[in-house]
Formats: sequence, structure tokens, C-alpha cells
Amino acid sequence: MKAVLQRVSRASVTADGVLAGSAGKGLLILLGVGKEDTEEDALLLANKIAAFRIFSDENGKMNLSLKDIGGQALVVSNFTLYASYSHGNRPDFLQSAPPKEAERLYEHFVSLLRERLDFVATGVFGADMQIDMGADGPVTVMMESSLLKKKKG
Repeated sequence: MKAVLQRVSRASVTADGVLAGSAGKGLLILLGVGKEDTEEDALLLANKIAAFRIFSDENGKMNLSLKDIGGQALVVSNFTLYASYSHGNRPDFLQSAPPKEAERLYEHFVSLLRERLDFVATGVFGADMQIDMGADGPVTVMMESSLLKKKKG
């Protein structure tokens, strides 16, 4: 799994012109599911994201997690994180999980994150969505579960 974490002052997502989810201070999480991903990938990312110290403390150091600040999360599915652009000028998405499996693992990730955080909103899986956000910093971090697996092993 791949996740792009964007620290935000606020974020919202609409699908078909209807507000699907919104969050205040916290993280906008774009989540991509790859064809090799499993429940373990979802667990590793959920654990890391909930405890990830990306928010500033009273001294201006990134020393606080989403949990520490009582922050909110907005999770939006994004298969394009698995785009391959090495051949030609049009991306392919052959490394993305098939839609049914991607949705299952996306929902599993969201449920794990909800067990760890007080507030988690979502977009609409597979929909064409528009995101509005107030970037904070900006602070943006890319996470990959495959790197967390290597560290574990």
C-alpha cells in the first residue's frame, strides 16, 4: 500500500457534487492499494500513521502525532499512486489492485485507523472526487507498506 499524507488545517472531498467527507486539523490521506497488498499492509500503515509524529510541539519540532493532537483524518482512495510512467507518456496502472480487492483493503485500512483515532472520514471509493484542502506547512510525506515490512524483517 502507498499513502500520501498531507498535513492540513482542513480538508473535504465531494463526489458527484455532494460532500462525501470532511476533516479539520489533521491529515488528508490518499491511499493506493497494490495488487500484492494484504491485511498486513493495511495494519502496518494504520499503526504508523496513527503514531507518526508530524505535528509541531510547543517548541516548533515535529514531535506530536495525530493521536497526540486529537487530530482528524480524511482518507481518499487513489489508485493512481500505482501509476507506472517508465514507458511512453500515458501511465498504466497494472500494479494497482483489482477494484473489488482494492475496496476491501481500503475499507479494512479505514476500520483499523478508526480503531486508533477518534475521527476518520472518507471519500467514496472509486468515484471521481474533488478535494479541497488547506495545506499546513506544507508537510507532505509518502509512505509505503513495503518499506515497513523490510524494517520489520
